[in-house]
Amino acid sequence: MDKILVTGGLGFIGSHTVVELQNEGYEVVIIDDLSNSSEKVLDGITSITGKKPLFEKLDLKDRPKVETFFEKHNDVKGVIHFAASKAVGESVQEPLLYYENNISTLVYILKELKKLPSAAFIFSSSCTVYGQADELPITENAPVKQAESPYGNTKQIGEEIISDTCKVTPSLKAIALRYFNPVGSHESAKIGELPIGVPQNLVPFITQTAIGIREQLSVFGDDYPTPDGTCVRDYIHVVDLAKAHVVALNRLLQNKNKANYETFNLGTGKGSSVLEVVKAFEKVSGEKLNYKIVGRREGDIISAYADTTKANNELGWKTKLTLDDAMRSAWKWEQIVRGNK
Repeated sequence: MDKILVTGGLGFIGSHTVVELQNEGYEVVIIDDLSNSSEKVLDGITSITGKKPLFEKLDLKDRPKVETFFEKHNDVKGVIHFAASKAVGESVQEPLLYYENNISTLVYILKELKKLPSAAFIFSSSCTVYGQADELPITENAPVKQAESPYGNTKQIGEEIISDTCKVTPSLKAIALRYFNPVGSHESAKIGELPIGVPQNLVPFITQTAIGIREQLSVFGDDYPTPDGTCVRDYIHVVDLAKAHVVALNRLLQNKNKANYETFNLGTGKGSSVLEVVKAFEKVSGEKLNYKIVGRREGDIISAYADTTKANNELGWKTKLTLDDAMRSAWKWEQIVRGNK
């Protein structure tokens, strides 16, 4: 089978995607600098799939090393590019770090792909490109608004760079997948979300609070114009999300794409409020969560959930797992990681 490079392949979404790629028979090579992941994730991937992917520890900001990698692996047929810094708050404090890490690395990879006779490229984008959309659910035709953070801006700029490159590079075909909110873990609980330091995302903060690592969960604002006053997001199970990457990759490798550059929303099509997520966790875990309502957080939009019609029809992909499934798997993962199960 074809060799696929997965950058950031030991991270949360990357590791789950590597599992799905290997289950489909692809040969996978991972690049990761281990800045927000652990080499131990390789053991989980190997245990699930029965095959250990190739791994190279490499900082993609080091262009000569990127060039050397592609000289060594000149038979790569496709790249799924996850490697990026992703904390919204940190990006506001450290904008140059984000622009260097998220933009320069993308450029270096695309420069190498231009040298190949043909290449498929899947970009890890985000619903943050839409900002607070004028209409819900959000379609791919919704206007891309001025970014709320440097992180969001790197996704917008990244999409523009890929689109511009595809226009002048017939050998390159690309898809940008705009994720909504990935949650959960693999059902085996051998891989999952393991943030280093204080979690930036809701679900790991919930599970860490429930298990006693965090004292309390802060719910930022209960005065939004939503059914219960808390922010609404589209929470998609990470395994469903990972499977979408394989489907998108197959589309490009089989020349089923309708343009050299395409975009797809990846979500469930349903919005859930922060308090609904809390209640779903309490229901499946049997744990009472210690949380409090605090003031709004700067940069948070009110509501975002996907119109998934395009992905459903064009990719033939749909989510199968529920919010309850995601919370149950996230809790199982947290317990195993902490040695409580």
